[in-house]
Amino acid sequence: MSTAATENDFFKNGVLGHPAGLFVLFFTEMWERFSYYGMRVLLVLFLTSSITGFNPGWAWNRKAALALYGTYASLVYITPIIGGWLADNKLGYKMAVVYGAIIMTLGHLFMAFETETFLYLGLLCLILGNGLFKPNMTSIISHMYKNHPEKKDGAFTLFYMGVNAGAFLGILLCGTIGEKYSWSYGFGLAGIFMFLGMLQFYFAQPLFKGIGDKPSQEEKSEKQIQDTLEEGETGLNHFTSVDKILMYVSGILGVLYIINDPLYEISKMKGLTPINLFPFYIKLPYFGIVTGQNFIIIVALVAFLTLIISRISRYATVVRDRMIAVSIFAFFTVFFWASFEQAGGSMNIFAKDYTNRILVDNSAFIFKIVNTLIYIVPLAIITWVLAKLIKASFHKIRLSNTILATSFTIIWGIVLYLLYQEFLNDKTEITASWFNILNSLYIIAFAPLFSKWWESKYNPSAAVKYGLGLVLLGLGFGVLAFGSKDIPQGAMTAAVSIIWLVFAYLFHTLGELCLSPVGLSYVSKLVPGRMIAMMFGVWYIAVAIGNKAAGKMGGMIDDITGKYSMSTFFLIFTLIPIGVGVLAMLLNPLFKKLMHGVK
Repeated sequence: MSTAATENDFFKNGVLGHPAGLFVLFFTEMWERFSYYGMRVLLVLFLTSSITGFNPGWAWNRKAALALYGTYASLVYITPIIGGWLADNKLGYKMAVVYGAIIMTLGHLFMAFETETFLYLGLLCLILGNGLFKPNMTSIISHMYKNHPEKKDGAFTLFYMGVNAGAFLGILLCGTIGEKYSWSYGFGLAGIFMFLGMLQFYFAQPLFKGIGDKPSQEEKSEKQIQDTLEEGETGLNHFTSVDKILMYVSGILGVLYIINDPLYEISKMKGLTPINLFPFYIKLPYFGIVTGQNFIIIVALVAFLTLIISRISRYATVVRDRMIAVSIFAFFTVFFWASFEQAGGSMNIFAKDYTNRILVDNSAFIFKIVNTLIYIVPLAIITWVLAKLIKASFHKIRLSNTILATSFTIIWGIVLYLLYQEFLNDKTEITASWFNILNSLYIIAFAPLFSKWWESKYNPSAAVKYGLGLVLLGLGFGVLAFGSKDIPQGAMTAAVSIIWLVFAYLFHTLGELCLSPVGLSYVSKLVPGRMIAMMFGVWYIAVAIGNKAAGKMGGMIDDITGKYSMSTFFLIFTLIPIGVGVLAMLLNPLFKKLMHGVK
């Protein structure tokens, strides 16, 4: 069958103006995000909770817990570059997704044992599984929409709605069950739905018509020739020996730094001799005396930047300029995620220790009603999307749809049980993890509007979207800075209103919708086809740097609040994103020139 015929058939059975296959990916990614965010919202809370009580945690200090959190979150975004290469050259996108999901299922199972050995083993499995899973979902979408670039922004925004639907459900169920019943149950539940998500994806293959299969040698050669002709080059931009050395140096040193940070903090917390892989100091021009750890990360960053610059400079003019645009977008992405990922760290701590989460009488009753609507309405919307998918594709993928429908039946049962239990109590204590669902809730509500905006004549440029995203993110932290202004210097607990977190997450979500899904879309538009999975991996390295920075900066919460105030801590995350966002918008003319007509 010809490519055109396959594509026409693929787009024939639509759901909300897009092919049914997009929504299979929507739900697959939803279950993966269910598992990721379900575990993510529990990790720091579990590590920092008291070792006494009905549901004891491990009573780690905040710096050690956030160091481990930042390392996990960053490594999750580094391994996709390896997973992208394996999919491109060995496995194919679809089987990479399946293998990744199985490994992540094992990771959640290990974490449910609540021992330190199994915790680290579980985190390792989640990191490796994500590496196979993450870049290849977006790569499948890129190939689906290869000849429909005008639909990509809308497709990625809808896909991102699936991401946040999974985050919403994972935080809701794993967070609530983990905090109120057992940490083990919360970790384990994430694994169950990851496994079910893998099964529904595996049995939906007839919808994809060969997209994402392991490429044959002939297809690789044909693809390389097409890319060369499109780029106006006489040869491919192969990795040189120097490129490979720079890649290995930056990769190995970067990973060693990321691992060394929690090793040092955790060993110090336990009163042991601090473990330090780089126990030396060195004097550098302009830097002065730096620790071995800081020296290593400087070398890794220099090697990585040299690699990127040298490779980009060897492309033909148009491709080179577009790759430069992608690199600048990636630079701005680091600042975004360094602030945004406080949601899983310092903002969780703020919710647990500094927010008044106890409601009584009328306040408790009103919250129960609102909370019920928050749970039921988004779940009903997602179920409606599921019904649309089943109607359009049941004749082709019966088993996949049956597994998906069964999964949602279980979800509905758990949600209704939790709500019933909530109404049995006169007093309501909002869980610290509950505030994290606001981000997902807002995305479910606003993603369709943003999708329509991106497809309209009022669609702003990429630089403006990035700038708006960063400015809105900064305003969200400005809300928290204002709300925490009365917390005494050095206080370890307080009871500020929940309203500040509610509005902070609103601004953060609007910023995320402007930047994150659009960033993925522009990578797919600007990067040559033969490098798409690889460059998604490089893109995730920028996110990884932001995530590690988030853990490192979040771990300074006690130092900054002790020396200054909680308001000062959040003010740092206000000013930096706003400043970078304004810079992005000022660079709009440069971006338009570099993108050479890509909209």
